[in-house]
Amino acid sequence: MIKDDRFIIAGLGGAKTLKGEIAIGGAKNEALKVLAGSVLFKDGFSVENIPEIEDVRKIIELLERLGVKVEHSGKNFYSLDTTELKEFSLPADISKKLRASIVITGPLLARFGKVIFPYPGGCVIGKRPIDMFLSGFRKMGANITEDGETFTVEAADGKLVGAEIFFKQQSVTSTETFMMAGVLARGVTVLKNCPVEPEIVSLGEWLNECGAKITGLGTSTIKIEGGDLLIGEGKTHHTLPDRIEAGSFIILGALAASELTVKNCHPDHLDALTAYLSEAGVNIETGPDWVKVTNSGDEKFTALDVKTHEYPGFPTDLQAPFSIFLTQAEGQSYIFETIFEGRLNYFDALNRMGAKVKVLDSHRAIIDGPTPLSGREIESPDLRAGLAYVLAAIIASGQSVVHNVEYIDRGYEEIEKRLVSLGLEVKRVSGDDKNELCQCLPQN
Repeated sequence: MIKDDRFIIAGLGGAKTLKGEIAIGGAKNEALKVLAGSVLFKDGFSVENIPEIEDVRKIIELLERLGVKVEHSGKNFYSLDTTELKEFSLPADISKKLRASIVITGPLLARFGKVIFPYPGGCVIGKRPIDMFLSGFRKMGANITEDGETFTVEAADGKLVGAEIFFKQQSVTSTETFMMAGVLARGVTVLKNCPVEPEIVSLGEWLNECGAKITGLGTSTIKIEGGDLLIGEGKTHHTLPDRIEAGSFIILGALAASELTVKNCHPDHLDALTAYLSEAGVNIETGPDWVKVTNSGDEKFTALDVKTHEYPGFPTDLQAPFSIFLTQAEGQSYIFETIFEGRLNYFDALNRMGAKVKVLDSHRAIIDGPTPLSGREIESPDLRAGLAYVLAAIIASGQSVVHNVEYIDRGYEEIEKRLVSLGLEVKRVSGDDKNELCQCLPQN
């Protein structure tokens, strides 16, 4: 990825002409945690179906700086060796750019009895405090000192102790962090009010396969019996399909395709989205590992009220892409974003494209539709809003330029090439070169 890359997209002007198949890659939100979990291993393991995205590259660089040997032995396939892992201080230059780096603190603290880390970074989508992490570490017997924006956490006697931790708010990252910390802690750790996302379940099952003792996966109470370092013994973990990526392309199909099949996915992980789309009038078929969207071209979609919620509710990460769909639905739709505040800031740019959105506060907005969109030059504020802007550019009339593609690269592998394969005209322009075209397009 080159910073300041941008997409130049020739909009379809509302025509539903895209056609083909899209294969879904591995789940970003599981891949990052499985890689972070390598800290718990005495030896190492391999992992397949890892998305080739910027966040994965960052966390691998972070692990390598800690002493983990990582071999990229094939596309979407990595092998990790932790036998020379010695470092417990997270490098600030990476951690400050990667929110998911916080999840490594739990395993590192459990393994070494000490961890040093800066305040983590990532997308700016509202307040994401680390109070839950610091509070949980204290309950597990750790002392915390802060020097500016750097935290030093040390376990008494060099070993975390099991504790009962109640999450005031359901948090995927906090649950995974303390689930992994509990694997090497002394005694039993009980986590309450846990979310039930498939990625948490898959991570826990993988750790159990390698020697962890975790029960209650898929429920709101998870129990971890502490033990020794895990042993990979040459095992390979297969990453779940990315349900957010799958959902994004299903929404694309509803907006702009005559027929689009999203394959290599888990349709049962997408029930909330497909239920909403079906209610709005989208023609959806599902199979064992695929979802197909078809349009005749004269569909009229119905406005909806959408409230984001932890899994299995409507995903917050699909709220922005789904809002693009709602700009094309007849009537007034209501969006209630319950997970993150400030995640509605992207609507200003959509209004400049012709949408009619009224933001009521940091959590709620009203969308009137349908409204035709016109191409504009817009800047991605974060990963999911960036993808939403790509969807808006696709259905708009005229040409759009989407800046800050580095945000989109954090979660979607080679998205421009995949869109071109469906019939879209999109170019990636790098740096200051306004004439450089994506290699997947012939130069005119």
